[in-house]
Parts: sequence; structure tokens; C-alpha cells
Amino acid sequence: MKDAYPVFICKSDEDYLVYIPDMDIYTEGTSMVDAIEMARDAIGLKGVAFENDHLPIPQPSNFNTALAKAKLEADEDFNYLSGILTLVDVDFTEYRKRMNHRAVKKNCTIPYWLCVEAEKEGINFSKVLQEALMQKMNTK
Repeated sequence: MKDAYPVFICKSDEDYLVYIPDMDIYTEGTSMVDAIEMARDAIGLKGVAFENDHLPIPQPSNFNTALAKAKLEADEDFNYLSGILTLVDVDFTEYRKRMNHRAVKKNCTIPYWLCVEAEKEGINFSKVLQEALMQKMNTK
């Protein structure tokens, strides 16, 4: 499922502050490109969290609704309306796939002598464990 959400990006000092009204998300980036990537990542994470909680993912609003929401958030310290309003697309199905393939750290214990010998051979412990688990579960 792919959608495009209205996103406000406003430069503040050296950072680019991001507001995503439909998801009530604030994030930031070090450049315009980084801000867009951070927005996409934040929308993807929040969408997956909604799905995990069996809640509907909020539908993207139109520019007028996004402008109205940003106007409500404005205060004397900061106003996202002084930045740009753009669309950021997110494919929630692809985002979930990417999240499911992220690496996780697991600790395991092996005999010291085996560790020494394997390191001498330059064996990649993570790769060996992955291959052994896939073989054990009959998956590739």
C-alpha cells in the first residue's frame, strides 16, 4: 500500500525541522534530502505501528487540511508555515518487508577452543549461524 503524505520542512539554524500533520510526527534532518528521508522513515514506522496495533493507517490529507493543522501547531517560537509543504511517499508493504529483514543482535555461547580455531580460519560467526538456522528450519 503506497501513499503520499503532506510534509512541512522548515530550516532552523543548521537543521531542517519536519512536521507530518496526518501522523502527528515531528522529526528533523541535517539537509533537505535527509529531512525527506527522515520523514519517510517516520511515516513508515508509525504506519507499521498502527498495523501492528490493528488500527487503520491515517489517510493522507489534502494540502488545505495540512495547512490548517500546521496553523494550529504554530506558535511564537516556531511556525512550520514558513517552510515548504511537499509530499513524501511511503510504501507501507515494502517498509514492513525492509523492517522484517533488519539485522538483530543475538548472543550465543561456544567453547573457547572453538572460538579460537574459528577465528584463525576467518570464519564469519553471523553467517555460519544464519546458514545453520536456515538449514535447521529447511528454509532458504
